[in-house]
Amino acid sequence: MTDLSRITPENPLLLIGCGKMGGAMLQGWLKKGLSSGAVLVVDPATSQVQAAFPDLGPQQILATPDRLPSALQPAFVILAVKPQMMDQAVDGVKALNLSQAVVLSIAAGKTLTYFENRLGRDKAIVRAMPNTPAAIGRGITVGCANPHVTPDQKDTCHILLSAVGQVDWVEDEALMDAVTAVSGSGPAYVFHLVEALAAAGKNVGLSPELAGKLAAATVSGAGALLDQAGEDATQLRINVTSPKGTTEAALNVLMDDKEGLGVLLEKAVRAAYERSKELAD
Repeated sequence: MTDLSRITPENPLLLIGCGKMGGAMLQGWLKKGLSSGAVLVVDPATSQVQAAFPDLGPQQILATPDRLPSALQPAFVILAVKPQMMDQAVDGVKALNLSQAVVLSIAAGKTLTYFENRLGRDKAIVRAMPNTPAAIGRGITVGCANPHVTPDQKDTCHILLSAVGQVDWVEDEALMDAVTAVSGSGPAYVFHLVEALAAAGKNVGLSPELAGKLAAATVSGAGALLDQAGEDATQLRINVTSPKGTTEAALNVLMDDKEGLGVLLEKAVRAAYERSKELAD
């Protein structure tokens, strides 16, 4: 059984946190055929959730976990809150009957052991790291499951996560900190590239408006080309670089082995990687 039919009003999907990421995921699940009657949401912004998801009844949108039915037996519990709020979120669900549930977290840094210590070492836990392009269905998520997650449960988790983009899995949980540093935080690096490119354009004479427009369109267009061209980034870079031309002149700076973009990104990814490990505490 590898579809969403295992999620029913009797054994619903419980979403803790319905902000930008949780809301994007819920929207994707409903589009994939998840019954609106098989969802419970816990989020303090109940009126905003109700406005965004009018097919959910008021009794399905609760401000706090203590309002959940004591007899609730969810099939999946999705923890979509910030790492600093996770202790409170876990405390709110650990009193539920989770014997048949998979607990899926999308919080940076929170390990499988963190959840096992708080919910029980016999519980099925999945740790996942999506990224913000999930908001438009273009994210990429990497998951890691503990041994109590069955193949069918993992398949359903894959379907749930794929509602917002591509999905991959790792067996070694230690790799999740690297995933966080590259793809989880990575969209911010790209947005800053747009900011920096726009500022550089302004400094060589363009108006701020035109520089910003050119930078944003160039980065988003190059990303779309990378997605659709069937060639990797290295080949696409070669394709646009004429010998002794303007692009080569710029790349000589960006690809400098002491001060170039690669050196800076190595430092940036390392900093994010170390912070992700710290968040596990």
